[in-house]
Amino acid sequence: MKICRLVGSFLLLIVLLISALPTVAEVEPIDRIVAIVDEDVVVRSELDAELRRVVAALRQRGAPLPPQQSLERQVLERLILHKLQLAKAAKLGISISEDVLAQTIGDIARENKLTLSEFRRVLQEEGISFTAYRENIREELIIRQLLEREVLKQIRVTDQELQAVTARKSNLTGRTDYHLQHILIATPEGASSDQLEKARNRAQQLVTEIRQGRDFASAALAESDGQQALEGGDLGWRSGSQLPTIFVDQVDKMQKGEVSDPIQSASGYHLIKLVDFKGGERHIIDQTLVRHILINTNEVTSNEDARTRLEQLRQRITGGEAFDALARSHSDDKGSAIKGGELGWVTQGDLVPRFENEMAQLAIGQVSQPFQTDFGWHIIQVMDRRKHDNTEDVMKAEIRSAIRKRKFAEESELYLRRLKDEAYIVSLLNDA
Repeated sequence: MKICRLVGSFLLLIVLLISALPTVAEVEPIDRIVAIVDEDVVVRSELDAELRRVVAALRQRGAPLPPQQSLERQVLERLILHKLQLAKAAKLGISISEDVLAQTIGDIARENKLTLSEFRRVLQEEGISFTAYRENIREELIIRQLLEREVLKQIRVTDQELQAVTARKSNLTGRTDYHLQHILIATPEGASSDQLEKARNRAQQLVTEIRQGRDFASAALAESDGQQALEGGDLGWRSGSQLPTIFVDQVDKMQKGEVSDPIQSASGYHLIKLVDFKGGERHIIDQTLVRHILINTNEVTSNEDARTRLEQLRQRITGGEAFDALARSHSDDKGSAIKGGELGWVTQGDLVPRFENEMAQLAIGQVSQPFQTDFGWHIIQVMDRRKHDNTEDVMKAEIRSAIRKRKFAEESELYLRRLKDEAYIVSLLNDA
């Protein structure tokens, strides 16, 4: 009987507990897992939030929306890569300080010509939590630092590469910048012949569909494995030297609106559409040939002593003595003194602002009054002015920078692919 009473009491407790629970209609849906990424997961709410953001951006651009299934797949791929990069950064001890984060957000506000409080209000009006926005910026900075550390610091541009691109540009049609759209059908590292053939056939099928009227941006959204897939494959404007080598010769022969045949690389098969191009323009700059005499101040020579000495030297020059001879015997800038004080042809930005301001006010042959900079006291004489075609120097600097950017983009793509290949990833999207 005692046992029966205990059992009866236990059953009554169960009934009371069950009756206290919400009904089935009241139970909130569980936030389901849509992907397993190593020791992390992507949940449905994360995917839905990112989908809303992407759809809003596409509608703002007036871009057609791809099928829901394709869009979900693309967005999930982006979230998976995002988590992989954050996990890698955490393993490497990469973090962003509160000061750097605050400064970055402040810079973004200033770029939009807003105070921080105004910026927060704008975010709130658009339904964006400032806390969530702040965390997104932190994660973007972490990922940028990861790629700079793991990829960018390993990139080198050799003189041979620079010469090769410069020579190739001189042999092309004069096009210098290209606006491209891009689709990538990716192949895994060490792909088998069957995998390569399947990817090639899919790429060729897409070329046929696009040439028959399918919208390139819609195809990129639905099919591309490239990082710009959710932007419709839009690469924006890029200089020829910034493009992968395998693209350059191809796009230089294409007409506006034309779509290439599949182009194979280590990443897979690429399709590119030439939206527009620009020709080269000459880069003409103003230059000034100038010389100076510098007197440093120290424990022995005061500011007044330096200024007085230069006033005396100026009087001797205006009286007919040679500037270069006095520079050799009196200037404390030994590097230019042996050349008669000459600094050579200088361009705006080469010298400190005070020096440039004084120089700009002088006529050719005129000698300035003494003036002070952080280097000491000076008098200067403008010897000549000219318009200089600096196109070649600018082109080389731009080519070097563009090669670095192109290599960074290529190596980043391979780095992310390796991260993904080495990770344990299970997509549960169709089950969610």
